[in-house]
Amino acid sequence: MRITRDTLLRIARETAEQRAKISRRLICIYLVGSCLSEDPLLGGTTDIDLVIIHDSEPLEPREMVRLSDEIHLDISHYSEALFRQPRQLRTHPWLGPFIYNKPLVLYDSRHWFDYIQAATGAQFLQPEYVLARARALASLARQEWSNLAFAPSSDHRRRVVGFLKALENAGNAFAVLTGPPLTERRFLLELPRRAAALGRPQLSASLSALLAGEVEVSDDVWQSWMRHWDEAFQQVSSQETFPTRLHSCRSAYYSRAASALWEGNPGAAFWVLMRIWTLSVAHVPADSPVILPWQETCQMVGLDRNHFASRLEALDAYLDQVEEILDAWGENHGVIPFQE
Repeated sequence: MRITRDTLLRIARETAEQRAKISRRLICIYLVGSCLSEDPLLGGTTDIDLVIIHDSEPLEPREMVRLSDEIHLDISHYSEALFRQPRQLRTHPWLGPFIYNKPLVLYDSRHWFDYIQAATGAQFLQPEYVLARARALASLARQEWSNLAFAPSSDHRRRVVGFLKALENAGNAFAVLTGPPLTERRFLLELPRRAAALGRPQLSASLSALLAGEVEVSDDVWQSWMRHWDEAFQQVSSQETFPTRLHSCRSAYYSRAASALWEGNPGAAFWVLMRIWTLSVAHVPADSPVILPWQETCQMVGLDRNHFASRLEALDAYLDQVEEILDAWGENHGVIPFQE
């Protein structure tokens, strides 16, 4: 099937219509994410990001539906109760930006979205709200670091999961100063532009160094990593329980994106690979043979047990730098620092 933006929008509309017919308890359905851009495909794949608002607590917070190897639905489910104070969404680093940035409303039972968007969008770009969103993400990154430094898990796989999550939150903490937060597949592809927009290009380069050091990788090594990653992904997605983001329908979504990025941006490709590979091996049995190649890769890039303490020290220093930049941005934009 030839995939175009019109095709994706048609699928989104048909899905919303079907869901609304099935349940009268849905309040709103809207489309966010890459399908609203002019170039939604990465590596010939994409997901269709739908948000469904329910009048009560949904059964599951997130749902994946396979449509083909190249396309799947990624549906987030929320209760209306989460939106009852829409002004608070101005400081939410994820929900707020996606509401503000004009999602495509596909179903709205009582003009609910118009009210939510108006209340959220008012003063949304005022510096105090921008900075609040950035600091929320920086705080999450700092909390991840604190957990790793002072209450570490005995399972190194979980530690690396936390480390990568801290990197993602740290990068997005400064990225949201100039736009919406960056999503998983395009994170290190877009981050240099956000850092440059702040006049701080080193922020992106330093984050990449925290991820992989100064390692240079041949095509043969990359292909080997891809094979081992796929083995881990296939194992975890075939288990009875697994994280929703590791649903089998997302195999090509990640692997083809990483392969496409490898051609021109190896760092961005490695981010996608390492993020999902680590999450995959963290959810397989501790004696699974798929863990060993991941451990060898961690050793190669300095994320193994023997080097992890020094990498945590570097992360601490990086978070200090991000926090200082946020403080300076606030001062430059007239935001009065909070005093305890």
